[in-house]
Amino acid sequence: MSDERKLAVLRAIVEDYVSSREPVGSKGLVDRYDLGVSSATVRNDMALLEDEGYIVQPHTSAGRIPTDKGYRLFVDRLARIRPTTPAQRRAIQTFLDPAVDLDNVVERTVRLLAQLTQQVAMVQYPSLGRSLVRHVELVVISPKRLLVVLIADTGRVEQRIVESPVDVAESSIADLRARLNVALHDRPFGDVYAEVAGLSDSFPAGDRPLVTAVLNTLMDAAVEQVEERIVIGGAANLARYGRDFPNTINPVLEALEEHVVLLQLLGEATVPDEVLVRIGAENDMAGLDSASVVTSGYGANNQAVAHIGVVGPTRMDYPSTISAVHAVSRYLGRIMAEQ
Repeated sequence: MSDERKLAVLRAIVEDYVSSREPVGSKGLVDRYDLGVSSATVRNDMALLEDEGYIVQPHTSAGRIPTDKGYRLFVDRLARIRPTTPAQRRAIQTFLDPAVDLDNVVERTVRLLAQLTQQVAMVQYPSLGRSLVRHVELVVISPKRLLVVLIADTGRVEQRIVESPVDVAESSIADLRARLNVALHDRPFGDVYAEVAGLSDSFPAGDRPLVTAVLNTLMDAAVEQVEERIVIGGAANLARYGRDFPNTINPVLEALEEHVVLLQLLGEATVPDEVLVRIGAENDMAGLDSASVVTSGYGANNQAVAHIGVVGPTRMDYPSTISAVHAVSRYLGRIMAEQ
């Protein structure tokens, strides 16, 4: 479609329908939008848009509403992304700055994103597979029990208990702690196995059972897929859009309960600040063919370590939603960079 007037008509239809949820007629468009043409011309343009699959008439004698194809063209070519207002930027900063640790950051972010977009918000914890080791701490709990703490550059913390086959000597623990941090500091988690696999051979024979137990636990923690943790919030927001989903919102809610589905929804953006939008039937997961998903990666140094996003009806305020997801992901990236 190259006719700029038809594009202007489609933009007006999408914006009007998203705002009112009422099918849009030609007279209403002429009255509310400065299209510079008559109702008859707008009717002709709407007929062409309908023939090309961008709008549809839901009922006889009703106006038109956008199709998934129409929303896609709107997002790709017509949407004017709204910059965040000073008030919104202050709200993001005020809400996220007091966070005391990563759990608090994620919990605050999902609440904030749900409030800003009035949709269902999803926030993924930073992936260990895309993080660096910041520090390894070993804490003696009892004569034969040790706590291993892995701290990532993203603020992610993983803890494991080690049952030692021999009594734990503080001097041996101090030595092991120092060697581990020399070997692993600022190394990718994926390199942990290679860096520590043969380390126990350099310790005295009497310390090797303990060292081996610690190293095995450390390697297990580094390779386990425990990083794929996702928090969702704002599910109640879907209730206000009940009429936008065929028959019921239950299929959408059921899909959001599936961990694998959430990972598929979030996992496509590979660099920070990249915002992806999937509309209606573009979501090939059961229950989500009547929903839209807006996602972005967040992280530092041009590397997405995790993702955030929102799910809502296809009748979504795309410019505002894209702006909010982008702004929050950028702020999260700054938080990651400061860790």
